[in-house]
Amino acid sequence: MKFFVDIADVEEIKKAIELGVCDGVTTNPTLIMKSGKTQEEAVKEIAKVIGNRPLSVEAISDSAEGMIKEAEEYVKWGKNIVIKIPMTKEGMKAVRMLTEKGIKTNVTLVFSVPQALIAAKAGATYVSPFVGRLDDVGENGMELVRQIVQVYRNYDFKAEIIVASVRSEKHVVEAALAGAHIATIPPTVLEKLWTHPLTEKGIKTFKEHYEKTLRR
Repeated sequence: MKFFVDIADVEEIKKAIELGVCDGVTTNPTLIMKSGKTQEEAVKEIAKVIGNRPLSVEAISDSAEGMIKEAEEYVKWGKNIVIKIPMTKEGMKAVRMLTEKGIKTNVTLVFSVPQALIAAKAGATYVSPFVGRLDDVGENGMELVRQIVQVYRNYDFKAEIIVASVRSEKHVVEAALAGAHIATIPPTVLEKLWTHPLTEKGIKTFKEHYEKTLRR
């Protein structure tokens, strides 16, 4: 399973690359706003740092024509730019047309199997079910992921599933068990994936025992 980092902070992205846990980056207007840069500045800077890894950039227009216009501008900003498109009728029109133009898309704000099915049929490169937001309203976000994985396998759809709105290590584990292609992970959750109390205890014990071998 691939890890995409869900952030627009270039220094955090560099850290993830150095640790070997950055297979791509997803952004949105909120994350870019927090970076203190304009969208163009942030995207160009991130694209330069990540090289050929995919970088998702959000289209905000309501019409298919507007989304396509934004996409055609965004892809000039770096290699392997992916356009985030909302799961709407106009969005799916845009996905179909962008796919014909050879521009990669990431259908975002997916909350049901029918939405995921439509996105795949439209030709989306990636489809992003938002598990945390479903959990927030009392639904089972990871069950949705399992269902989408099964449907895509049934019909050999090429769209890759990005598990989004990840809130915990459990979401990452369940995404991997379900067979999702990607989890897009905020830095706070990514950091927790490294740690386990028994690992820390084991390191401490080995160090103590090593010190004793020096005194023989």
